[in-house]
Amino acid sequence: MAGNAATGIDIGELAGEREVRECLQWFTREKQWINETHLQLCRVPAPTFLEHERAAWFMERFRALGWDASIDRAGNVIASQGSGPYIALTAHLDTVLAPRNKDDVTVEADGRFCGPGVSDNGAGLAALLAVARAWKNCPRPADLSANLLLVANVGEEGEGNLLGMRHLAKQPLARKIQAFLVLDGANTDYITSRALGSRRFEIAFTGPGGHSWSDYGVGNPLHALCRAVALFSETRIDGTPKSAVNVGLIEGGSSVNAIPQMARAKVDIRSETNEKMDELVDLLGVAVDRARELENQRATGGKVAAKLKEIGSRPAAALPENAPILQYVRAVDAHLGIRSHLDCSSTDANIPMSLGIPVIAIGGGGVGGGVHTTQEWYRPEGRDLGLKRILLTLLLLMRDSGPGGSGK
Repeated sequence: MAGNAATGIDIGELAGEREVRECLQWFTREKQWINETHLQLCRVPAPTFLEHERAAWFMERFRALGWDASIDRAGNVIASQGSGPYIALTAHLDTVLAPRNKDDVTVEADGRFCGPGVSDNGAGLAALLAVARAWKNCPRPADLSANLLLVANVGEEGEGNLLGMRHLAKQPLARKIQAFLVLDGANTDYITSRALGSRRFEIAFTGPGGHSWSDYGVGNPLHALCRAVALFSETRIDGTPKSAVNVGLIEGGSSVNAIPQMARAKVDIRSETNEKMDELVDLLGVAVDRARELENQRATGGKVAAKLKEIGSRPAAALPENAPILQYVRAVDAHLGIRSHLDCSSTDANIPMSLGIPVIAIGGGGVGGGVHTTQEWYRPEGRDLGLKRILLTLLLLMRDSGPGGSGK
């Protein structure tokens, strides 16, 4: 049986304890309830910055299950039992795309769930509620030194900029949290132990504008913007640390025969290290300045101006390879026969990891794909294996949450 070097706990022995065994069996026995709950929550729209309807839905569900639940000032749903220290189990509420009506989330003939957010993060949120109900319906081990804190948080996707997790990390409650287990997506084949950093910018060029014929010669913001994008896209990114740049949105102008007064683009810069991101940000600034200079040198009339505004920043970070939380989940995976690999990704885990708080992000169970598209799907087969993984990892953390525990 798989053991854990950090605590000497045998995972097989833990899973065989009466209270734990009953809870593990509950996940398999209650598949239908979990699937129905999954579909219900996905039919409540929660686009980034507009998660309030789903947050209210979650608060009522937590309360109905016997948890003390409330919504904080950021919009996060916090459910607790007892006092700290806590181990926090979290999943983000928001989705990139939102269903326009309940019929947008369907169950296909082969059992697949289809629709916006059914995997990211329907799978994580369903797992959060499954643990919430199992925790109340099953007997719990008596030797736990921490309580469970459940968080359905806002602002993980896109320009949400991890605002929910940032807010939580600044509250007095955060001092009672010994470790985080973040549920993001479905698949169980990854363990996010490194936080992929990102910095996002809006480039804006402005000018006097005018008629494409009679005012020809004035500085053209759209020409300048395209030049800046072209210059920045020529940046060579080779070797390590792994990095990437992307211009994901560009807009400007009002008519084919009008010189624009404004043109804007949004740029995403990512890297495994903060130092590399800083280097790429400097290069973006150089490209914008050079594009402005070239356009104004060409112009015979009014000039263009440029502004570079940061609209998002997620810190890069890495969990120590010998962190107990990482040893725990790998021991659990060995016991359950899950083949997983360490992953670098941008998730809610970025914030606690950058603050030195033990954290990993894992999937909620089942299999999903097509995330962030209209073709997103989820298969619930095997979900109970992912839920068992979550519970066993939580129990190890909760038994090791005293002074110096959980990797602190």
